[in-house]
Amino acid sequence: MLRRIVFVCCIVVCASACRHNAEKMQADHPTTDEGPITRSPSGQFRGSWMTSRRGRLFQAYRGIRYAEPPVGELRFQPPKPILRYKSEVNATEDGPACPLPAPETYYVDEDCLTINVYTPNNKSPKPLPVIFFIHPGGFYSMTGRSDLAGPHYLLDKDLVLVTINYRLGSLGFLSTGDKLAPGNNGFKDQVVALKWVQRNIRAFGGDPDLVTISGSSAGSISVLLHMISPMSEGLYHRGISMSASPIGKEPLFHHQYDLAVKQAQLLGCPYDNSSVIINCLKTKTWRELGNSLFGFYEFGIDPIGIWQPIVELDFGQERFLAIQPADAIKEGKIRAVPHIISQTTDEFFWDAFNVVQNETLLKRMNSEWDYLAPISFQLPKQNATAVANRLKEEYLPVWPLKNDDQSAFALGKIYGDAIVGFNTHRMANLMCRHSPEKVFYYELAYIGNHSHYEDPVTMKPRGAAHHDDLIYLFTLSYRFPAIPADDSLDSQMVDKMTAIWYNFARYGDPNPKASQPELSSMEWPVMKPEDRKYLRIAETFDVRERMFEERFQLWEELYPMDY
Repeated sequence: MLRRIVFVCCIVVCASACRHNAEKMQADHPTTDEGPITRSPSGQFRGSWMTSRRGRLFQAYRGIRYAEPPVGELRFQPPKPILRYKSEVNATEDGPACPLPAPETYYVDEDCLTINVYTPNNKSPKPLPVIFFIHPGGFYSMTGRSDLAGPHYLLDKDLVLVTINYRLGSLGFLSTGDKLAPGNNGFKDQVVALKWVQRNIRAFGGDPDLVTISGSSAGSISVLLHMISPMSEGLYHRGISMSASPIGKEPLFHHQYDLAVKQAQLLGCPYDNSSVIINCLKTKTWRELGNSLFGFYEFGIDPIGIWQPIVELDFGQERFLAIQPADAIKEGKIRAVPHIISQTTDEFFWDAFNVVQNETLLKRMNSEWDYLAPISFQLPKQNATAVANRLKEEYLPVWPLKNDDQSAFALGKIYGDAIVGFNTHRMANLMCRHSPEKVFYYELAYIGNHSHYEDPVTMKPRGAAHHDDLIYLFTLSYRFPAIPADDSLDSQMVDKMTAIWYNFARYGDPNPKASQPELSSMEWPVMKPEDRKYLRIAETFDVRERMFEERFQLWEELYPMDY
């Protein structure tokens, strides 16, 4: 089971954001008027102008509340949608991030359920395809704000981009296994945002009948769950899942009461039962809840993630998820759409450097492998010691671990396969066997000028890391410089990745059209059960078969599943 998905360096994303000028990256178009205006069935919105990477002027409507502030008695409750705005909405700036560890200077607030809409033409004569992006961050970090999901690359294409915030950590995913907190409120936030799109997006030039739900990491998990959830039916028409899956080594739980207890302990609350836990947590500030994240770690920055989706028990509430994802796919209880699935070559390899380059952690990993490996690699409790030792035998030819590249890359391969690789493999293989729609699978192997892991000495990438495909789809001004429109390989990759997304959003197929020279040589076959081809995206594109299956055979043996 994929219990621990997040990119940990993004825990401190807000600190990084404070070191960069997001407005410089946004390249807002100077105007003398008060910005563009859009009127929808829900109300009137005043936005701002931005300029795309290739100089296209587009409209930005940011910080729009799509649900009532989830504060006070609405904390830990399902979201309440906003159907009508009483006055003009000022949508000229980003709203706050949802509570997470952040410096005082970064805009964070519990009243954070906001949506951003970017459009090249709110009066487009032909409605444009809509890409709805669900941000990564392990369900406890990152945001949909424009410094983490900047629109400047994708808005060179004829599409509408939507990014959102949803509640994080305990505020979004507290699940006590009873009617007080059945769970999955963060996903229910996403559903309300998708419904907002259906009501309003036509006024922004978008086509409500052509919505692509997309996401990376935690967002990737979300995409598949929306295909399963009855709450999301009719709200989407394609799906893009990058580097994560809710289908892993064991079934999802029905609650995470242990995390509720842990949260109570961290904030000095009683924890005798769910009622006293929730009542006490309601008295704590959002900053206390957001900043408590680090208390959940057990070994360095492991476990990498904490909260997860749960299969809700029935207490009379509307349930987001009522069936195990793998069962839903195999039993045809899924509203399937054309689907792109991916993983990167190296995924979470970088977490090994955190261990081998820290003398204390390295000594502990060597001396307490049986205890720590299940924590770090998200292993189910049953037979965890035996599995940990089998992984050591297969992945680590040299033991004990040392502070060198050989140990780091060998250990990093376990991190990558355990946290993302195997689970994504399972999703792709189930979907290609049971979905009636096309499934496309890719490996991001391209290593450009920047990466989400860069050597601290050379400041150069050392692999194709988790989240690295986002570098070529969004401006990530919290951390990276914008990629200019030139002849560099990075620039070419932006052109290719955005073309793939546009084609898929428009046609349900990423393959090139006659007028797309940037993709002229690409031939991306559909993944089939008996012909498991995938596209390897590097400096050149090529088609290969059976992505990493030789390594994943071990995991299939350890955690067997009938596909």
